[in-house]
Amino acid sequence: MINLHINGQDHAVDVDPDMPLLWVLRDKLGMMGTKFGCGIAQCGACTVQINGVAMRSCVTPASAVAGATITTIEGLSTNGDSPVQAAWVAHQVPQCGYCQSGMIMAVDALLKTTPKPTDDQINAAITNICRCGTYARARDAIHDIAQA
Repeated sequence: MINLHINGQDHAVDVDPDMPLLWVLRDKLGMMGTKFGCGIAQCGACTVQINGVAMRSCVTPASAVAGATITTIEGLSTNGDSPVQAAWVAHQVPQCGYCQSGMIMAVDALLKTTPKPTDDQINAAITNICRCGTYARARDAIHDIAQA
């Protein structure tokens, strides 16, 4: 059994210690907001926060995060109205939306440590891939949050 603390709740899961956190979230706990994209930690669709740090869950073994504080898109806010989510709506960032939960989690983590990021800081921290190319709207949303 692996004990995971996710979105403020404890979960004991009986899984292989090497099972990626992504599959524990989706297949064992039914948390479908975290998406599978590439499986090699390149695209960022699977981004969650581990102790407040944005991490790719597709390559993070469940055993490596036992006892850590894990936040998924479902735990970011109860009504989907965190500052990042609200800015995403206001700026109409998503198109297809598939990558957006991971990008939102990465942006939220960045803003917690760097409340007024520069474009260079955004470029360094937000490496999520969006096939629709909504980067300009995402950057505008980030800057609006920073100015608020």
